[in-house]
Parts: sequence; structure tokens; C-alpha cells
Amino acid sequence: MYIIIDCGSTNTRLYLMDQESVADKYEIAIGVNSTVTTGNNQQLKQELTQAIEKLLEKNDLNVKQVDFAIASGMITSNLGLMEIPHLVAPVNINDFARHTVQVAGNEILPLDLPIIFIPGVKNDMGEATWDNIRKIDLMRGEETQAIGVIASMQLTLPATIVELGSTTKLIHINRDGAIAGSITSLSGQVYAAVRKETFINASIVNNEKKEESIFSTEILKHAYECVSKTGLLRSLLFTRFIQFSLPTTAAERKFYCESTIAADDMKLFDEAEEQGFSLEGDIIFVGAPERCKIYQEMLKETRDVKNNIVSITDSQEIAMLGIKGACYIAKSHIC
Repeated sequence: MYIIIDCGSTNTRLYLMDQESVADKYEIAIGVNSTVTTGNNQQLKQELTQAIEKLLEKNDLNVKQVDFAIASGMITSNLGLMEIPHLVAPVNINDFARHTVQVAGNEILPLDLPIIFIPGVKNDMGEATWDNIRKIDLMRGEETQAIGVIASMQLTLPATIVELGSTTKLIHINRDGAIAGSITSLSGQVYAAVRKETFINASIVNNEKKEESIFSTEILKHAYECVSKTGLLRSLLFTRFIQFSLPTTAAERKFYCESTIAADDMKLFDEAEEQGFSLEGDIIFVGAPERCKIYQEMLKETRDVKNNIVSITDSQEIAMLGIKGACYIAKSHIC
């Protein structure tokens, strides 16, 4: 048995694995942001150690019955438990296996449990300068999900994986099935900030009844046109203006607001082509169902796309992509 540790900025998920099956899961509301707050990673170490102990106790196991742990995500950053340098794209499964870093038990955590750290990936751009900053891109955590997609799906290559989370990350998979690079925007966090910190939220929340969801190709097209003509920030403001100018529902205004974010993210596809990432082959969207549908339709409406497009929206299936990716990398490392 072994444990997979998926550590992000605010949450950490632990999976107890029996072969390649998930035996149990344990989640804690702490990530590398705690390091920013406290100035050291001691709280992260303490909470993670306790989480592992609770996961094992819950399953009547002790640490000696677990072979190792596999850690990926922000845990390998300078804010995590151990900083592991990014690998330079292109990177395939064997490259990950060769460059994982294994530490002995008690070396990082006060547990007799070896830990295998999976490195992130950065774009191959040579020396960074102000002239080429648009080529800079990094990932920590998304690479295991991408490897999970590559290893578990019959992709038509080259392929594009679009991960829709707190960021939007377009990941290019080349004709050899390797991660060739990525392009990222802050869209998810911007949308969350807009809802939390601005008056726009008052225009998209229905306080009188249960929040409904709608889909409108017409609104989607208008959102794209607004962003194209006047930019994202002013287009976001229209969410508030149309409440007092057009006969709209809160659901329609919410859909418009979400569509403006997607419209701005369409520039990622332009950037991909400009940086030499082919948009031929399959396009895989990974994220919440409503968001995947908006992006998928926005892409079809604004570009002459004839690719096979797949959306992976089930939360369990999405989680399993990262788990499968980590398993494949660890198995290759051990072998």
C-alpha cells in the first residue's frame, strides 16, 4: 500500500492506495499558503503528519504497512516541504520517473515513510528576458493530471488539455505524447475575486429562490464581442449595468459574467499557436460541467474548430486523473 499526497495552495488531499485502487481519502484545509502566512513550513509539516496518521488509524494500519508516499503539486515548491526544480519541457512519463526525488523516512516528516516527490514542468524558453516573458509558464500538480490523461486515453496527437480550475492552463501534448509546454491565465481566481470583492456579485445572485443555471449562445456571443472590443475589465462591469438596463435574470447576468472570463481566455489558444503549439488533434477540457460547456462552445463559436472535443467533468473522474498520473510515474520510477 502507498499514499498519494496532492498538495495545493489551500487544501491537501491524501489518497490511500491499494495497488492502483483508492482505498480511502482524507482531506485537510491547509496548503502552502500557510507557509506564506507563518514564514516557515512547520505548520504544513505538522498538519500533514497528523493527516497521514489519521488516515492510517482510520483504516487500522500503521506506517510500517505502507511502502511509500508520492507527493506532487505545490508541495515541491519553495513554499512546500521540499523544493524540486522544474523539468524543462518536453517531458514524458519516463522523464518524470528518472527525475523524481525520493527521500528516506523521517528525513522530511517525523514518520518512517519514504516520500517520492514529483517535479513540475516549465516551458523551454531559454534565458528569460522582458522581451520573451510571454513564453514563461510553469506547472506544479497539473502535470500529474496531464499524465493521467495521456496514459488512460487514446488521444489523437498532438493534443491539447485545458484544465479549468483556480487558473486556466492550456497544456500542449506533442506528437510523441510528451508534455511540450503550457500557457496559463489567472481566470478562476479573478472570477472568485470579482464575486467576493466587487459589487458585481449583487447582480448575479438571486436571493429570492434557488439559483438556476442557464446556457445562452446569444449571450455567449455578446460577451465575446464585448471583451474583443473593449477588454475584460469593462466587459465585467457590464454585468452590473445590464441589471438596470436590460430585462435579464440573475442567472443570465451570471452566465454573461462567466462568459466574459472565458472570452478573455480564448487568447490562450492564440498564444499557443504563436508559440508553436499545434492545435490539431484532440482537445480535452477538464473542470466543472458548466464551465467546460462555456469554454467548449466559445471555442466552437469563435474559431474554425473541427477537432474532437471531450469534456471531463465528473469530480471523481477528475481526481482519478491525477491519481493515475502519480501512480504511472511512481511505478516507472520504482521499476
